[in-house]
Amino acid sequence: MRLLSALLSVILLSTGLTPAPRSTAQSEPVQTSPAIVIGFVGGFIKHDDMVHSEVQLGALLRAEYATGVHVQVFGNHHGDDAFNEILRLLDVNGDGKLSAEEKSDARIVIYGHSWGGSETVALARRLQKDAIPVLLTVQVDSVQKPREDDSTIPANVEQAVNFYQTDGLVHGRQHIRAENAERTQILGNFRISYQTKAPVCQGYPWFASLFEKAHIEIECDPNVWNQVGALIRARLPQRFESHGS
Repeated sequence: MRLLSALLSVILLSTGLTPAPRSTAQSEPVQTSPAIVIGFVGGFIKHDDMVHSEVQLGALLRAEYATGVHVQVFGNHHGDDAFNEILRLLDVNGDGKLSAEEKSDARIVIYGHSWGGSETVALARRLQKDAIPVLLTVQVDSVQKPREDDSTIPANVEQAVNFYQTDGLVHGRQHIRAENAERTQILGNFRISYQTKAPVCQGYPWFASLFEKAHIEIECDPNVWNQVGALIRARLPQRFESHGS
């Protein structure tokens, strides 16, 4: 065996090649950013108010995805905080700036209700300016905020969907469109009606129930939010559940 190794070394040297040294260090696992789910509540609602379905969905997703997915809900006036949190999560090497690879590896879903729906699109558009892709945006009875455009989905978004109702004083955006139809798939603009049957919404203040009745009914409708949750889960990594014996 020693003679064979020596002979091989002679052959390599004679051809101008040298054997590669053996690596003693184990290869380090490649770091990747987590999938990111950002939710926005409407109005002046607190980000942790569990009365609201946006917050409930965020808590449910956090419980379902213990690792590999970062879920966080923000007030719609805290878009800067959401944007900065995304940048922090994508910066896997911690050098304070995003490489082209870190940007392309982004897996981001954004959803929101009312003004939160408007902020959903605003955040996606801000990410577009930094060349960061978004997998999915979900708007539920989206109400446009001042100086924002919640009707046009920027081209960095892969898929977008809109749920809305048209009753009462406050009602949502009826139609969203793609800035670039070749880059963004609009999954649908789905109208929801509560004229014949409406969900029971508990924990809302009396003035919201009086003046925003249908607007809060779509927010507390479990059928709508089950669909929202299913759409989000379809874009997240597969969950591996352990089964005890």
